[in-house]
Amino acid sequence: MRFTGTSGPLAALDTGPGRRGTVLLVAGFTGSKEDFAPLLDPVAAAGWRAVAVDQRGQFESPGPDDPAAYTVDELAADLLVLATELHGEGPLHLLGHSFGGIVARAAVLADPGTFASLTLLASGPVGLTGPRADLLEHLAPLLEAGGVALVHRTLEELALTDPSAPPVPAPVREFLARRFLANSEAGLTGMAAAMTGEPDRVAELRSTGVPVLVAHGADDDAWSPAAQEDMAHRLGARHEVIGGSVHSPAIEQPARTVELLTGFWAGVPAGVDA
Repeated sequence: MRFTGTSGPLAALDTGPGRRGTVLLVAGFTGSKEDFAPLLDPVAAAGWRAVAVDQRGQFESPGPDDPAAYTVDELAADLLVLATELHGEGPLHLLGHSFGGIVARAAVLADPGTFASLTLLASGPVGLTGPRADLLEHLAPLLEAGGVALVHRTLEELALTDPSAPPVPAPVREFLARRFLANSEAGLTGMAAAMTGEPDRVAELRSTGVPVLVAHGADDDAWSPAAQEDMAHRLGARHEVIGGSVHSPAIEQPARTVELLTGFWAGVPAGVDA
């Protein structure tokens, strides 16, 4: 499917109408709508319309050539425009994975009444720090030297030296390469800056009154489990730890992730609906 964004069309996977409402799923940095593929059919079977989207500049969504067009607020504006297309029968729930969670949070802060709930999946209270953020410092010189292709080749070489990296089937490797190479160079630059520069907005989010679920893998290596647990406490939010998962619960533990999500959405008060 193609939906309207503020700077161009947004590519999406859409399961079609759901009797219980709609769920908008937002991918993280260098991710795409396919990161939610294992969730779509079960969520639809449970009664929700599931719409997973590529943000601007990601995979099959085109984006501007200016890195300044990829701020958190600019990306959040796309979600608010998309939300107007998705409103129908029932509530509209919002989920953001990783950097997508930061963008989703900004969308809720910009217009809290649009969304019945927010799920922060493997996402944190502030901009990314630690080893993953350190890796992003090398992004700009790599892009300047050889574009997206050089960044991809470098990341592939790093993965080969990681003894803890699980084996990836050839068809999946081919898809991941095609997806990464389709990313906008400006988008990678702008999103990296946005992801590392985000301030703590937890108190602002709590003040909206929008119900929040904080869920993450037990071994998350982006935002630490401790940081996400503290965020949930400060939000007064439901907090769930997904065993056997690192940073991508939808891929690593889809059945448990679906169970948590559908239980949370079903428990949102019936009166909470944009």
